[in-house]
Amino acid sequence: MKRAIRYLRFSQLGQSNGSIERQELYTDQWLKFNNVELVDSFIDRGKSAKTFDRPDFIKLKEFIAKHFKRVDYLLVDQMDRFSRDAGEAMSMVKMLQRKYNIQIVSVTEGITFDYDTAGSFFRAGLQLLLAEEDNINRSIKIRGGLYTARAKEGRYIGVKPPFGYMKVGEGKERKLVIDEQEAKIVKFIFDSFLHDLPLYKIKEKARSIGFSKKGNTAVERLLTNPVYAGMLQVQAYKEHPGGIFPAIHEAIIDKATWQLVQNKMKKPVTIRAVLDENLPLRGILKCHCGNYLTGAPSRGKSGKYFQYYKCKVSKHNNISAIKAHNQLMEIWELISLPEKIISEIKESTNSAIEEKIKENKKKIIENKLIFEETQEKLFSVEEKWIKNEISKDTYDRWYSSYNNTIFSCNSAIERLGKFEVRAYSILQKNLEKLVDMRNIYQQADIYQKRELVKLVFDSNLYYQDGIYRTPTMLDLLSRNHLLMKEKGLLLYNKKRDDFSIIPSSGVAGYTFVYICLYKFINYVVVKQSFVVVFYVSL
Repeated sequence: MKRAIRYLRFSQLGQSNGSIERQELYTDQWLKFNNVELVDSFIDRGKSAKTFDRPDFIKLKEFIAKHFKRVDYLLVDQMDRFSRDAGEAMSMVKMLQRKYNIQIVSVTEGITFDYDTAGSFFRAGLQLLLAEEDNINRSIKIRGGLYTARAKEGRYIGVKPPFGYMKVGEGKERKLVIDEQEAKIVKFIFDSFLHDLPLYKIKEKARSIGFSKKGNTAVERLLTNPVYAGMLQVQAYKEHPGGIFPAIHEAIIDKATWQLVQNKMKKPVTIRAVLDENLPLRGILKCHCGNYLTGAPSRGKSGKYFQYYKCKVSKHNNISAIKAHNQLMEIWELISLPEKIISEIKESTNSAIEEKIKENKKKIIENKLIFEETQEKLFSVEEKWIKNEISKDTYDRWYSSYNNTIFSCNSAIERLGKFEVRAYSILQKNLEKLVDMRNIYQQADIYQKRELVKLVFDSNLYYQDGIYRTPTMLDLLSRNHLLMKEKGLLLYNKKRDDFSIIPSSGVAGYTFVYICLYKFINYVVVKQSFVVVFYVSL
């Protein structure tokens, strides 16, 4: 009596188990009709036939390798249960027949694959090709549907929502809704990255406050995902271009912030600075040779350890951290603003802010006009493409150019429209904090301390011969620079005449205001009669 094993499969876990029951019924009938004994069954539930990398199919091959002398047939309901890749399937069935002398039987199609029989080989090959054609057609329909849903309808159709969002609704009505708790973590990650917090620290902090995504690059993937700016990344489909398209869900961060992050991620990675509460200036304070100072403890004669800032070049700086910190505290005292100056700033700031708001409104109108004109041009290009009046290369080139302009205008409109509320509220609440810069620095955590030093001295703070030095400093805070020089605290040798309130390494204009809100520190940057405000929320 001949013997057989059978292989049963269905593709999606959502399908009914009736598919397996039907396959069992048909194969049982074949076994009974042909008087063949069933040795074993192998079943893959919810597995695609695109490859042979399926759990039970792997077990099936292992079983055949060990017991092929006891097996004459491998039964399948239809050839597409076996595989939808015609080339791989033909190679597999030929190998099973030639190496193990096992024949593949498609019970419902009435095919017994025999490589040495022309008619059998042709019929089996035809069924496999038809199965592959069906698979290709399904794939085309699916990819077309995905493109339409993402690019034209703006719907997020991933299986799981991105961190920071929840899925609500069913079918085409399903959309992303912000999860407020997770959204706070997303904002923290973006703000921290823009403020040069090392990625390893961002990851540590994010996980400690609830970031649940796993993987070494989870934070990097979050930072590059346009979903958080209310957009979707769409792959090209046939003649339709790919790229970033607007989505229907609400953004967690604004487009300007997202674009700034993308630009920053393209830049070379700087040297990683390991943060230490005892050495807050490590990696931001420079030696006179230009190298960033490292920091480490050094044991004194008494056996006690003391912290030092050191240059990697021999015989350069080796500074006592205690001395450097005490000098910096005196500097903060001398750059604090007296109440008289703060009162004068308050009187002049409101009118200046109103002027800036008027200017922003004018820019918004200009950007809206450019946006509308560019959209009309884009529609015109699409119409010419549909009518075959231009080539695909020409269409792609103009589409990319116009789409970038539209994106830039949208970002500018969003950024300029958000200035008013933030500028007024932050300025009025925190201006008086500038009377005690020493206290602001003392109450800040290590991240805020580093950010404050970089902002005040434009990332150009040096140390040489027992004194701090800088060529760049916020003008508003430099009124006592001669006194600081006299006391041996800081030498301020201004190198350029155009250095203003906004540091050159920062982001110009009011974009700087918007992106520099970092957890507990708020900055308001105002030119001319405006002021820089630092506030540590306790």
